[in-house]
Amino acid sequence: MTQPTAPDLQARALDRRGFLTLATAGVAGSALSVTIGSMTPAQGATLPTGTTAGVATSSRKRELRAMWIASVVNIDWPSRTGLSADELKAEYLHWLDVAAQLGLNAVFVQVRPTADAFWPSPYEPWSQYLTGTQGGDPGFDPLEFIVAETHARNLELHTWYNPYRVSMQADPAKLLPEHPARQHPDWVWPFAGKLYFDPGLPEAREHIYRAILHSVEHYDVDGVHFDDYFYPYPVAGQTLPDAGTYATHGAGFDTIESWRRNNVDEFVREISERIKALKPWVKFGISPFGIWRNKATDPRGSDTGGSQSYDGQFADTRRWVLEGWLDYINPQIYWQFGLAVADYLKLVPWWADVAAQSGTHLYVGEALYKVTSGAFTDPAELSNHLTYCAEVTGRGTPVHGNVYFSAVHVPQDPQGSMSRVRADHYTRPAIVPAMPHLPRTPVRPPILTHAHPEEGGVELHWLDPAPHRHRATSFAVYRAPGRHGRVDVDDAAHLLATVRSTGRVLQDFTDATAAPGERYTYVVTALDRVWNESGPSRPQHA
Repeated sequence: MTQPTAPDLQARALDRRGFLTLATAGVAGSALSVTIGSMTPAQGATLPTGTTAGVATSSRKRELRAMWIASVVNIDWPSRTGLSADELKAEYLHWLDVAAQLGLNAVFVQVRPTADAFWPSPYEPWSQYLTGTQGGDPGFDPLEFIVAETHARNLELHTWYNPYRVSMQADPAKLLPEHPARQHPDWVWPFAGKLYFDPGLPEAREHIYRAILHSVEHYDVDGVHFDDYFYPYPVAGQTLPDAGTYATHGAGFDTIESWRRNNVDEFVREISERIKALKPWVKFGISPFGIWRNKATDPRGSDTGGSQSYDGQFADTRRWVLEGWLDYINPQIYWQFGLAVADYLKLVPWWADVAAQSGTHLYVGEALYKVTSGAFTDPAELSNHLTYCAEVTGRGTPVHGNVYFSAVHVPQDPQGSMSRVRADHYTRPAIVPAMPHLPRTPVRPPILTHAHPEEGGVELHWLDPAPHRHRATSFAVYRAPGRHGRVDVDDAAHLLATVRSTGRVLQDFTDATAAPGERYTYVVTALDRVWNESGPSRPQHA
């Protein structure tokens, strides 16, 4: 996240996931700036069909709607160091309230911003961004709290990790004596004022696997998420200090660049396999810089002219998708319509075509911060992005959702941009798209027993008839007008809410939006933990 300041591959991807048929710039918070060219749209740039500002569009029943909650240098949460446990909790709940108000259904929360942790890890110290002191105990388990509260609101939780970054400063002596970088100084090197684990060292990679997978094993997370930081972004006049590692470990590679790229490939492949071996239902996704390669460099690339992640961060993001190593790809397409060097209108269909080849889900990273900064001058820019993503989906190359960077800008609503997104696209709730290759639970249609008007709305009761091991993770509630209305569970306009299961047989929900004196018809469906849906209950009338 950059903040300002062919057929054989497809076959392998399908085989790895068990598909029978096809179904699917830097971390927020660094001071790094990547300039790709003029921010002025190309002359003559026009909006695609359906993206006229101010034209309302219908919601989609299935799409991911998320925001990044960044912890590095206290961008979003915690807002500053030194907060009490109660203040930390209150701030996080505030961000969940923001997500609910906007109609989001997922959050991507940074829990390992450097080689540290937002949980009691046996491998790395408590993050300094909690208390202000590396290793300082915040007085509770933040990740345990994050999981519980996020799921209570039926939001999907992707825990976000920076793999290689050790510290936002370059002096190892400022780390705790027991820090792995102090214990193994040969694992790290400084670059551009920061410390990094050497991606070319198998021992360093093994440490990173263990540090990340400890949280996956011990916490009920829904996804593992990386951003765009692999090898650090290039800096003029500076050279990566890994020539010695290449000399030791680079046998068989003609160039240091191809060796570096292979190091990252192996890291992505290996952690993907380990996540699935540990918990097959946990999603793995990466949010790379928005350009893989430019067409002028590689004919398979996009019609762009900006920085290239393949060459700059040694991240072969296209390969990761085609190999089926990822459940989703979330490129940071942080540019506007018509920008000559990186046109949103060209990048979205390029990524959608690549993702469709392996059935990988595509979520588009959206630069909300560029509305705040003034780089996006049209208040409808982001809303128009979503309209265009729906058009690309309609062509048969799905865009499965959008993710906003970052949380702090959402309630600020710069230029009314997020209010417009909500009015044009998020007036109804949405269910996270199901991934057919993930293991599913045979949930059963609920038994809706009661729908009765009460003082606070219409009160619903239903039963989950499945055996305990097959019970639903959540439920979708649908409503149609009229006492004998026809409820269409495929119609986003009929989706009223999603509700987290209590784990018991008996469930309840109050429709507080029901108008007094109006008649309605309701049905309920069951959803498993990866959002596969049962058939509907029998309708009840109120």
